[in-house]
Amino acid sequence: MSAGMNSADKSRLKQEVASWIDRHANEQVAFLAALVQCPSDNPPGNCTPHARLTAALLEEMQFQVEQHVVPADTARQHGMQSATNLIVRERFAVGPTVALNAHGDVVPPGEGWSADPYGASIRDGWMIGRGAAVSKSDFATYAFALRALKAVAAPLRGSVELHFTYDEETGGLAGPGWLLEQGLTRPDYAICAGFSYHVAIAHNGCLHLQLTVLGKSAHAARPDTGHDALEATTHLLDALYRYRDTLQERRSGIPGIASPTLVVGTIKGGINTNVVPDVVTLRLDRRIIPEEMPESVEAELRAVVDRALQGLPGISCAVERVLLARPFKPVGDAARLAGIVCAEASAALGEPVVQTGSPLYADARLYAEAGVPTVMYGAGPRSLLEANGHRADEQVPLAMLPIATKAVAWSLIELLK
Repeated sequence: MSAGMNSADKSRLKQEVASWIDRHANEQVAFLAALVQCPSDNPPGNCTPHARLTAALLEEMQFQVEQHVVPADTARQHGMQSATNLIVRERFAVGPTVALNAHGDVVPPGEGWSADPYGASIRDGWMIGRGAAVSKSDFATYAFALRALKAVAAPLRGSVELHFTYDEETGGLAGPGWLLEQGLTRPDYAICAGFSYHVAIAHNGCLHLQLTVLGKSAHAARPDTGHDALEATTHLLDALYRYRDTLQERRSGIPGIASPTLVVGTIKGGINTNVVPDVVTLRLDRRIIPEEMPESVEAELRAVVDRALQGLPGISCAVERVLLARPFKPVGDAARLAGIVCAEASAALGEPVVQTGSPLYADARLYAEAGVPTVMYGAGPRSLLEANGHRADEQVPLAMLPIATKAVAWSLIELLK
């Protein structure tokens, strides 16, 4: 887009884009339905079949699709059976590169659905299905935004890349993390799948620890000859929950993010009813607000564990880090990016779209850690709760698909003008 393009010319270009998107609304819904109908549960994380389907659908749209197969050992290291990440590159002219990232792996559907979780059924204007909102909808949003810009021959100065990846549910390091580490992409800006139609400029980090409490087994007739790991674990749980209660005193200054949280998610142990338990294993989830340092949080938790078990005879505890996802915070020119996306999303929606934070963690952090100004925005409803994200009857309002698609396309016009 030439520096001399006036506001009237730009308005006409945006209207051309919007008209193209509206004309292809049914095709966009069909594309999303095909993605939802192909399972990509993680775990178990066998996601390459979904990537191949997506690549074929994109190629039918005349995109050139790069399929980057994650090495098997790397996939297994991150708890996956297979992963293939996709990149589509469209260069309009010399200029910056904007990456549009969404993930195709989803959590298993679980119980309680009123419809087939892979059926992509439509009820009252909402598509129901696992991944419909998080975040296969943004495969559709981003792909059709780029299609619209190509179709109208938008005179952009720069490039747009689609990054469709498959490791968000297990940390993203075999997804965007791997693409960035391998030097397969070096974007100047990134827009990542959102959990709502507001613009997220930050999100929490997450620390997963596995705690293995070790004692000594003994016959239940002579418990005095053993060291009860389960009894010791009750001391540990009490200390962890008391620590959890203190976290409410810490408050984030970012709207949408409240306080850190701690959840003990799993516990298992014991040998048999008539045996003193010798091993109990816990896994905990500690959410980290952007103002906290992850290393300090982990040290703090390890100290809680040490104090809780100190002085208990015959008891020890092994602490293993399972996952560390750092908080996502603005970097570089993120304020400009967020302002543009908010303005264009507000115009497309017809009501104010605001900047906010998210208590969840996602792949956006990986772009920001690489120094890429990043925001999160997509086709979700007002909140993740409305979308039933990670719950039964996950859903996305189909009316938001063209709205979000216009917002993304218009944002690209503003970024690459």
